[in-house]
Amino acid sequence: MEYKKILARITEKWPAKVTSLVFAIILFAFHSMGNLQERFFTVPLQLNISNNLAPGSDFPRNIRVIIRGDETSIYHVTENDIEALIDLTQYNEPGLYKAPVQINKKGTALETESLQITLEPAEIALELDTRMSKQLPLSPRFQGYLESGYEMVFNSLNPRQVIIDGPMKLVREIGELSTELIDLRSRNSDFTLQVRIENPNPLLSIRGDGMAEFSGFIRELLVIQNFESLPIEITGLSEELSAALEPSSASVRIHGVQRELDILDQQKLLSVDCSAITEPGVYELPISVSVPPELTAGRKEPENVTVTVFDANAAREEE
Repeated sequence: MEYKKILARITEKWPAKVTSLVFAIILFAFHSMGNLQERFFTVPLQLNISNNLAPGSDFPRNIRVIIRGDETSIYHVTENDIEALIDLTQYNEPGLYKAPVQINKKGTALETESLQITLEPAEIALELDTRMSKQLPLSPRFQGYLESGYEMVFNSLNPRQVIIDGPMKLVREIGELSTELIDLRSRNSDFTLQVRIENPNPLLSIRGDGMAEFSGFIRELLVIQNFESLPIEITGLSEELSAALEPSSASVRIHGVQRELDILDQQKLLSVDCSAITEPGVYELPISVSVPPELTAGRKEPENVTVTVFDANAAREEE
């Protein structure tokens, strides 16, 4: 009899009691959710595929991770505690495939209870193509110009050839690779530096460390310069004699580095040696060119001049 009374009291107004209980549960859930904190960070996406295949389309390199939990726990979880990956190793033929992004929890993430983790994106569609390797020549790329008057006579690049791996449709289209820009501005001596090999597409991988050693060998530029209508100086003539030249000027071609050519004294380049003349008369003598050892004199025009020599004393008496 007592049992029936207790049951009657429990079931009395049971719809209202059930409603109150459900409402209390909902309030508790909202209260608990309101106390949860969120944190965002990104982690690199690991891609697991068969060895004979390669990604043939672009895909997210990083995954956005959203973790929810109580404030005392979520801030102990770091990027190193979460790994994101997609596993396509079950596929062995080229094609378009879709797979969910999976997570591996490590460290603090494993130790933290009731941790909610959401990934964006949660699923990825990826085209897979046949993996192909190819050996390509490597060439340097330059920017700027050497200092005026200098030239690069030789350069070397190590390695001269590199191997790339990637999807067949991309590898087939590439004929060579190049380095990053090598700055030549204002250089005037030999130099060696490490340069990065430019990757034309992120879906390709370059074997090795992706670096090359470039050496440039620089020399002063040898030029040929013509000097026109230069005066001819008379040297070695006795003070008792005087002379006149025909013609009185000439031209000469000089070989050498621009730096030396720029500082030449053009008034003293050409001369005629008259030290062997002892008496008046008409002589034909060669033109001499005086240049520093770094320069070389070339063709003169004319090669010889006519020297008319007078008695200097007689000339003064006539005056």
